[in-house]
Amino acid sequence: MAVTLPQEEIAAQMASVGYIPDRDLATALWLMGSLSRPLLLEGQAGVGKTEVARALALANDTRLIRLQCYEGLDQSSALYEWNYQRQLLAIKAREGADADEVEAQIFSERYLLERPLLAAIRQTKAPVLLIDEVDRADEEFEAFLLELLSDFQVSIPELGTITATTIPRVILTSNGTRELSDALRRRCLYHYVDYPDVDREARIILSRLPGIDAALSLQIATMVSLIRKEELRKAPGVAETLDWAATLAGLDIRHLRDEPEAVHATLMCLVKTAEDKAGMTRQVSDRLLGKVA
Repeated sequence: MAVTLPQEEIAAQMASVGYIPDRDLATALWLMGSLSRPLLLEGQAGVGKTEVARALALANDTRLIRLQCYEGLDQSSALYEWNYQRQLLAIKAREGADADEVEAQIFSERYLLERPLLAAIRQTKAPVLLIDEVDRADEEFEAFLLELLSDFQVSIPELGTITATTIPRVILTSNGTRELSDALRRRCLYHYVDYPDVDREARIILSRLPGIDAALSLQIATMVSLIRKEELRKAPGVAETLDWAATLAGLDIRHLRDEPEAVHATLMCLVKTAEDKAGMTRQVSDRLLGKVA
């Protein structure tokens, strides 16, 4: 009797919520859960890194907590802040009261604003914590993340140390805009997410657009794969493929080669810069269509 490997079970769970992972990604997700290690997903924008976290949360029926990184992101924006407006109102309402008593009141849970990192470690059911585009954050913030991901506890001076109620499943994504530190890479499991091959992209289309013809989905995936090989400033991602597929299905197109004018007219779903649009001429789209079976 054949044994079902854990990564195959994870692949099936992810597929049930509309995400079709390859074997290596399914293995990385299994190891992330088995070893309780963060998973760093690196790859071009649009390959579906963020969608991995969304699908994982859906597959496990748990909350997705997202921290969007950007230049200048600091601990207070990612971890916690005090509700200063309410604190000032409380101080005004307690004028004349004992100062120590007022301080104890205003620096309490009631006035604490959870940000994504603190919220993630205080859930009763382990969430999926998505730290999106970590390469956009500063190196100082990256160092802070290392400490949090190692201990899963934070220190709030007014409240003391808060230890994780549950350990979240942590996914970090990077578009490679800057080199991440060796320390962060060592702390994480790693997987490079590439554009899906034609067969897998066709399966993704079928999973997201159940009513679409299987032959058309394969043609669309083939055409998109050919377009990505052109010299484009921004290659179309999976989300663009799905937009185009929905458009073509809505036009009741059965075979791409039978509708070259409609195909070319709707390529605006895929190309997202003026330079790419100018380069994707009717002659180019017809040439690529000739390679679609």
